[in-house]
Amino acid sequence: MAELDTAARDAKWRGWRSVADLHHAYFTGLILTLVSRRGTADAAEFVFRVFRRQQQERFLPGLTKLGLDKLPPAVAAAQYHYLSNWIGGVHVEYMYENDRKAWVRYPPPRWAWRGTAICGIPGEVSRAMLRGWHANNGVALGNLNLGFVCTKQSVEGQEGLEGYYCEYDHPLTIDQRLVFAPHLEAPAFDVTSAPALPVDSWPQPRLEKAYRNYAMEYVRTAAPVATQVFGPVDAAYLLHLTGKLIGMQYFDEIAPGVGGVRGGPKEFAEFLRALFAAQDDDVELVSSGGGYELHQQSWKLMADLVDYHPACVRLLEGMVEGLAAVCGRFIRVKLSTAPGGRPPFVWSVE
Repeated sequence: MAELDTAARDAKWRGWRSVADLHHAYFTGLILTLVSRRGTADAAEFVFRVFRRQQQERFLPGLTKLGLDKLPPAVAAAQYHYLSNWIGGVHVEYMYENDRKAWVRYPPPRWAWRGTAICGIPGEVSRAMLRGWHANNGVALGNLNLGFVCTKQSVEGQEGLEGYYCEYDHPLTIDQRLVFAPHLEAPAFDVTSAPALPVDSWPQPRLEKAYRNYAMEYVRTAAPVATQVFGPVDAAYLLHLTGKLIGMQYFDEIAPGVGGVRGGPKEFAEFLRALFAAQDDDVELVSSGGGYELHQQSWKLMADLVDYHPACVRLLEGMVEGLAAVCGRFIRVKLSTAPGGRPPFVWSVE
């Protein structure tokens, strides 16, 4: 019985990893779609808004959740990036210098710009991420003396993204909250002196789910921001195109994690049911004439978003179409939604 329980647990975790990989790829792909179809300035504006929104929603609650809210501001900010990104599977380093200066470094390979994608990310887009999040941590903490000094950027050919939080003796203007000093070098990382999560409150099952949710959260943030920045019509096109491209590229990579194989409508319907289940969505698979229907009762990725727009569902529709195209060349998928583009969804697979 214990072996069966272990096997079921491991299968669930593999499914979560597949969901994480798919959403991770989607987020990176969406930025590349924007760079190539809309240009660097639009892509940078989008990235800024995504990371600023995440920073406003997650930074302060995350400090409390991770037990960092009583630390000095520079140390708290740097340790937050170290621990929260570590949970999501991101390579990151933390180096304490003093209570008013603490380093964070993202060594290669960069999580956000996975694989060859890093060659398509302009420096302006990377800087937009720092403007959106790192430069605003002092504001969020109510300490306008806190800023971030970026010393390296991997997209510029330097050995990783790095910098330090610094608490100055005076309030900073907006332009002073993020500055660049490429002549400086981060100290060496010593893992033995780095902060660690308490094992009792972060057991392996919680870490596995957090790993999945970390990647999904980027897509949850990105879709509504896209509709706001580019308008619903253009956003629907960009979200759908990215979804289809990523689905086609990643079926073979993620399918084994949810028991999926190439085949016909039956194999794809079963794969899709398992994938939705790994996202914690309620779904039922039924036969319908010569094909299959999946009745998806929830889409937890977008649940409870106050600014959800029907255009957001185009990302899921494109992703499913792309996955189907690789599972079987002649598989056809059609989506029906409730009013407002919300669940329940009905997927017809033939």
